[in-house]
Amino acid sequence: MKVALVHDYIKEYGGAERVLEALCEIYPDAPIYTAFYKKGSVAYEHFKNRRIIASWAQYFPFFAKLASPLRFLTPLIWGSFNFKDYDLVISSASWYITKGFGQGPKTPNSKSQIQNKPIEICYCHTPPRWLYGYTTSVNFQKHKIVRVYARVVGHFLRLYDYERAQKVNYFIANSKEVAGRIKKFYGRDSTVIYPPVSLPHADSKSRIANSKNRDYFFIVSRIVGAKGLDLAVDAALKADFKLKIAGSPAGYYFEHEKLVNKAGSKSNIEFLGQVSDEELAFLYSGAKAFLALSKDEDFGITPVEAMLFGTPVIAFNGGGYKETVVEGKTGVLFDDYSVKGLIEAIKKFDKLSIKDVDCTSQAENFSKEKFKREIKEFVEKNARIAGS
Repeated sequence: MKVALVHDYIKEYGGAERVLEALCEIYPDAPIYTAFYKKGSVAYEHFKNRRIIASWAQYFPFFAKLASPLRFLTPLIWGSFNFKDYDLVISSASWYITKGFGQGPKTPNSKSQIQNKPIEICYCHTPPRWLYGYTTSVNFQKHKIVRVYARVVGHFLRLYDYERAQKVNYFIANSKEVAGRIKKFYGRDSTVIYPPVSLPHADSKSRIANSKNRDYFFIVSRIVGAKGLDLAVDAALKADFKLKIAGSPAGYYFEHEKLVNKAGSKSNIEFLGQVSDEELAFLYSGAKAFLALSKDEDFGITPVEAMLFGTPVIAFNGGGYKETVVEGKTGVLFDDYSVKGLIEAIKKFDKLSIKDVDCTSQAENFSKEKFKREIKEFVEKNARIAGS
């Protein structure tokens, strides 16, 4: 089959981009269609050797910076692509309504051929959080004028999002949490295929040496809102434990400087900025525990990455974390989302004896090899049959 991959945009590098990388490995000849890309970004460096086909927005001055406020242009962006020459489109969809290129599940195939519609499989990271009341990385709606804008634009884009979702042939959800959202907001069933987790194992000697220390708690995240970074910093200041945070500011998040200022000159809190995968592997392996603090995470790939290196996880008991962290065996789940609640969870963790091998074994359930195998099987079972 002739395959096309579609992704929101290529600007920031996170879990969704790791999924896209794995899809590129499965379909090495498939081009990547995207709203826009930002040259020089971490994400672009990962995909620059691929054939990238951007929409007209790529040539709009400063669009990469204005994508969020100009989100009302989303229908025009995706409507500018024509996939009639492809048999299969696999869309990687998150907040940018990146879906709706197929024929829909109830349309006879003969009709789709007349309309030149491909089969579409949507790998859904989540229905757009900002459209359905979930916390987002930037709380723009604290401003009255933005709330009015969001209500007007959000109403029409919710209708558009629902309409596009009905054109998808098959949904794949990245977690049971997201599968529930797909059912709730789109009325569609989905198959859960967890995203791939893989990292370089770093230099074995230095990693082993670092794992003997294990004297700090670790977070890796884009420095944006809704990730619990404030909670971690406040808890570290109050309980005086070592905290390392890897990641760089992203999007329109204006609180990074406040976060750094709050930590002040305290030697127990470090902001490491963007780190390479090799450095990340080293940091994971040396952490006492990884802190996963989003309130309603879609899946949460970083806790699984931590467990891959034998590092246990302390996570809020919500969202996708409930599907990856095994209470008492690979970490601790806590319900009281507060500084006090986090500190109590750390105290509980300190009393446990968690084995590295249990963490690693759990992480291997989310391997890239398993992801690629399940995607191939899903396509073979569904897309080929639908297109026959």
